[in-house]
Amino acid sequence: MELRGRWGLVTGAGKRIGRSIALALAGRGLNVIVHYHASADAAAATVREIEALGVRALALPGDLGSGDDVARLAREAEAHSGGVDVLVNNASNYLRAPFDELTEAIWDASLDVNLKAPFLLAWHLGRAMRARGRGRIVNLTDWAGERPYADYLPYCVSKAGVICLTKALAKALAPAVQVNAVSPGPVLPPEDLTPSEREAIVRATPLRRFGTPEDVARCVRFLVEEADFTTGAVYLVDGGRLIA
Repeated sequence: MELRGRWGLVTGAGKRIGRSIALALAGRGLNVIVHYHASADAAAATVREIEALGVRALALPGDLGSGDDVARLAREAEAHSGGVDVLVNNASNYLRAPFDELTEAIWDASLDVNLKAPFLLAWHLGRAMRARGRGRIVNLTDWAGERPYADYLPYCVSKAGVICLTKALAKALAPAVQVNAVSPGPVLPPEDLTPSEREAIVRATPLRRFGTPEDVARCVRFLVEEADFTTGAVYLVDGGRLIA
């Protein structure tokens, strides 16, 4: 898809991986709506960086845990842009919950933000894309959606759901809209990890390093801009972690 002059929405684009995705797409000419929840200052900074690349940008807030707020975000994105052609469902939470400490609230928060919100945005915006005859949707999942690890049961289930959602949406929205997923592995480790914990993760990763936000962003850009005969696919950007 030719990106120049079109509009995209990237959720959680104020910082971290979302910021890198927004900048990578803007660098190819896409105007970007920067969604944020609590990071207003970071989102404003991302908007300035995007505008410095010579394209348009604006920041829109939204609580992805609220279906009503997600619907509002979709409406405002369509109204401000005149039509969203690219949706990147990047935002998610990562709630640690050892099994004996799990609560229904943690389950609901994980599934609402990580699975329900991507579905709702794809449902609202995907139908508009289909009516216009074009569109790209990329969902961010996680290698843990295929190989769950301890203490993050709701998170892992939500990401497994995103993998299935991607394939189901690809069928539902074909042929006008292509829907794919990117599945990162160890990227941007939590700041509270000890040096020994970081080293253990590196040793367990065949490529022997943490990934970068730019590694993920390059894959997203490829799926949006170049992969014209690909839909329903899940691209691993995990340094081989899934097969280790």
